[in-house]
Amino acid sequence: MNVARPHLHHVALTVTDVDASVPWYESVFGVRHQMDVPHEGGVGKLLADEQFELVLVLHRHDANDAGLFAEQATGLDHVGFSVPTRADLEAWQDHLEAAGVVRSDAADKPLTQSPIADEAYGSVLVFRDPDNIQLEFFSPPGT
Repeated sequence: MNVARPHLHHVALTVTDVDASVPWYESVFGVRHQMDVPHEGGVGKLLADEQFELVLVLHRHDANDAGLFAEQATGLDHVGFSVPTRADLEAWQDHLEAAGVVRSDAADKPLTQSPIADEAYGSVLVFRDPDNIQLEFFSPPGT
């Protein structure tokens, strides 16, 4: 490869109620609102940790029909984050539950989380935000 390998800079998500989503993402991910990013037809709320290593931008669009997210439509399927070990996934289960994300047999509706699945490629914890956007935490296999 003759070009510099890119690294993920941020994830931007459209939400139905940015004022409700900002505090939820702040409490779940330990980030805080850093600035507004106005754009035509709405506003983005940039959330980040102090080092800007994790940056999430939540967008409100005036034209949003307030429907829940569905990964079957063209566009975003889900966002995956990595953690070092399976024990970290277990700690995240408790943290998510404290943030109102209910443990369930499947993460198939807003504010639910699945059991941890141990797969050949690693272990995964799937959960959904208030708009039903699917988020995942992965740990490497055998950790």
